[in-house]
Amino acid sequence: MDPITAAALAAMAGGVGGEAGRHAWQGLSALVRRPFRRGGTEGAGGADDVVAVGVSSGEPELVALEEAPNDPARAQVLATALGVRAALDSSFARLLDEWWQQARAADAGGTTHNHIGGGTQSGEVFQGRDFSHVTLTVHRTAPPSAS
Repeated sequence: MDPITAAALAAMAGGVGGEAGRHAWQGLSALVRRPFRRGGTEGAGGADDVVAVGVSSGEPELVALEEAPNDPARAQVLATALGVRAALDSSFARLLDEWWQQARAADAGGTTHNHIGGGTQSGEVFQGRDFSHVTLTVHRTAPPSAS
């Protein structure tokens, strides 16, 4: 499984990626809230199929990152919690890997290359991709006069 990066988690928590990012975050939230089991396949009833004690399910870390999506430390803590849970719960590891592959594929759907050229720009310039929940107020001023 490719490691899930803290930067990707923070971006999704912050709504980056528009609808695809929100959908990926909802999928991760649902996955993390599944019952946490350690051992073989879920519900196998074997000796290893016990609730993992003392290990985070990742839900508190997920909620913490939702509250402060720009906090890289919270994103790293969630990435670590997901890795630990995946190491202890093979069913979760498989589902998490599927989720991560889908999230990366959705993100790869569009690339933005911003370029400004051709002289002097006088005024505001906004570059990026998938802006949402942004209000821009622009005050026009006269360009400086040439002397």
